[in-house]
Amino acid sequence: MRRVLAAAASALLASSPCLADSYAERPEVRSFVHEMAERHGFLPSELNWLFSRVRRVEPALQAIEPPSVERPRSWVEYRAMFVNERRLAAGRQFWNAPRKALERAQAKYGVPAPVILAIIGVETFYGRNTGRFRVVDALTTLAFDYPPRAEFFRGELANYLLLARDTGADVFGARGSYAGAIGIPQFMPGSIRRYGVDFDGDGTIDLQQSASDAIGSVANFLRQHGWQPGGAVWRPVRISGAGYRAFLGGIEARIPIAELAQAGVEPVGSIAADARAALIELETPGGPSEYRLGLQNFYVLTRYNRSTFYAAAVADLAEALAKTQELGR
Repeated sequence: MRRVLAAAASALLASSPCLADSYAERPEVRSFVHEMAERHGFLPSELNWLFSRVRRVEPALQAIEPPSVERPRSWVEYRAMFVNERRLAAGRQFWNAPRKALERAQAKYGVPAPVILAIIGVETFYGRNTGRFRVVDALTTLAFDYPPRAEFFRGELANYLLLARDTGADVFGARGSYAGAIGIPQFMPGSIRRYGVDFDGDGTIDLQQSASDAIGSVANFLRQHGWQPGGAVWRPVRISGAGYRAFLGGIEARIPIAELAQAGVEPVGSIAADARAALIELETPGGPSEYRLGLQNFYVLTRYNRSTFYAAAVADLAEALAKTQELGR
């Protein structure tokens, strides 16, 4: 069996002494090690060595904890962070480098190139901001020191260890977000294992350095989550009366358009009579809300990030990028 820590051991064994209060000494970590050995064939000695050298990441715990006083979200402010000339200019520049990969991804998965670009633009500013934390440190910290989501992060930690073993990567080498998201598209380890693709054909899936792999993986993720090729993401609406309020709150495209129309929700522009949608409210404190019909592809964007603000910003950035290409800017 391949040794998951072989690449890291020679570099760290001499310089990183085992700490008495390390993760390796904790009962819940020992239980995790036992489970990884039983289910996946890891050597307990290797994992004990690893966890004796993992560092707790306080900023990860601070970042993931909800604020004590939650400030109302503003759609106008949120949108302005991502749909602006600076991000559009960077998107146009990024578009030119892996253009063939974008064209192949669009043809293979049915996801438009501007949508792929918009996700990468929102996630990491086209690969410029991919994170500074060692992934194994961040995942271990959240897996064992953040009870509200411990189960989720233990699953991602397991996926990360399996990913490192399968690829022969240095388990201490990858850096990412405070939550353990990796690379240009900010995939969690489980998503890399399920949806990552070797789109440049070099024999490895490298979301940290390969723009082509990132592009193919984003497109594959969206298609696997139900992206409808050729389908719209959203439609604007006109609202009248108060009946529409009964339909607010959901994000899945389940409500028949005819039913929404009876509640005073009139689509602007063409939409199939048998279409289904979610009524999305984008709120701005002190200002009017913007309402949209979220179609199936809007819901798919929320599988990447559960926020309706996120999905709407990606959609708007994609539309803006597409227009700049059409204008040849």
